[in-house]
Amino acid sequence: MKLVYRVLALLAFAAAAPAAAQLHVDVTAEGSEKMTIAIPVMPTPQAAETPAGGTVALGRQVADVVAGDLRGSGLFQPVGPAGIREIAYPEVAAPDFGFWGGSNAQALVEGFVRAEADGRITVGCYLYDVALKTELARQGFVVAPRDWRRAAHKCADTIYSRLTGESPFFDSRIAYIAESGPKDRRVKRLAIMDSDGANHRFLTNGQSGVLGPRFSPDYKQIVYVSYVENRPRIYIYDIGTGRQRVVTESANQTFAPRFSPDGKWILFSMAVNGNTDVYKVSSAGGPVQRLTNTPGIDVGGSFSPDGSRIVFESDRSGSQQIYVMNADGSNQHRISFGGGRYATPEWSPRGDLIAFTRIAGNFRIGVMTPDGGGERLLTNSWQDEAPTWSPNGRVIQFFRTSQGRSGASSVWQVDLTGVNERRIPTPLDGSDPAWGPILP
Repeated sequence: MKLVYRVLALLAFAAAAPAAAQLHVDVTAEGSEKMTIAIPVMPTPQAAETPAGGTVALGRQVADVVAGDLRGSGLFQPVGPAGIREIAYPEVAAPDFGFWGGSNAQALVEGFVRAEADGRITVGCYLYDVALKTELARQGFVVAPRDWRRAAHKCADTIYSRLTGESPFFDSRIAYIAESGPKDRRVKRLAIMDSDGANHRFLTNGQSGVLGPRFSPDYKQIVYVSYVENRPRIYIYDIGTGRQRVVTESANQTFAPRFSPDGKWILFSMAVNGNTDVYKVSSAGGPVQRLTNTPGIDVGGSFSPDGSRIVFESDRSGSQQIYVMNADGSNQHRISFGGGRYATPEWSPRGDLIAFTRIAGNFRIGVMTPDGGGERLLTNSWQDEAPTWSPNGRVIQFFRTSQGRSGASSVWQVDLTGVNERRIPTPLDGSDPAWGPILP
């Protein structure tokens, strides 16, 4: 199965604007005012039909996706594309700053959609500082028409990076467990979607339960656990071909597989004779190596970005807490000392924080430094759990379970301020999300 998205060509982009034109949004400031950005419909130099629709319609759709991405980040207040003046094609490179200056917009995004002779389309993306009448960024993509949405995400990534100074994350994908059926007989299928919930598809048919998906570092594979005839197996699913292979299997309960940063190892947990420990196995398969060996339950979390350490949870002290050890299992030590229990730790791709679930009455998502300092709780719902990081380490996705008989679960995200929180739409209930790397 071929990858749906591929950026085929990149147009030249302008040099950075002078220092005087540095519009900036602080992604770490709580309660900061959102930047207003005008995003008119993207015009076309000549209306043409493509397999994905006409270039006129695509211009509106691309602008809608860009506005949705920026709005969803919680940092920006997009105005348009609906309800504001549509622009002509020549205005893309020569905006009417006199008009936009009276619109209260601080920044302006303009672009175009153009059909090419070879059947592809070009999506252009320009960012301007309205007050200083300055171009801040210009970038474009030549893509197959079916990939117009990826081009829109790339445009939003360009804007986000230029205005925040942070790495982008919109052009990425989410794997998660799609759930349906009665609470006591849930059908669980592996599914994948864009970071905004679009382009959803199921990867497994639900005949056997699926748990704990996580992407490989190169995004080409997903590791997960599936129970076939009540026998747990760790599988690796190849996104490009749709093929899957068994890495290891056992009669013992197995869960929480995670790739190492170099993709050579799979970290997982296994219960043997009533004792659960953290193990690792080559991603090519082979003998398993035991990393912990204490009475109780040790559950693998994730590797640090450099692969030198592993964060995991353990109840060896009497309750679930977070521990860190070297990648070979040495130097195991506890880092969580707040109230309640701690579970599902995951290291940030930046290396600066560890996300976790804290259980103290309710389930909340929080972060702390790798030495256990600076603990902060980011959510306050009834049951939020299983955090996974955006590629840039600034946003956390998790799943939320509702109270009541249904126990419905849904995928949510929150940024590090704890203020900007939103639900990601899924066609069925969703749990255990895994955020993949930014796409090339």
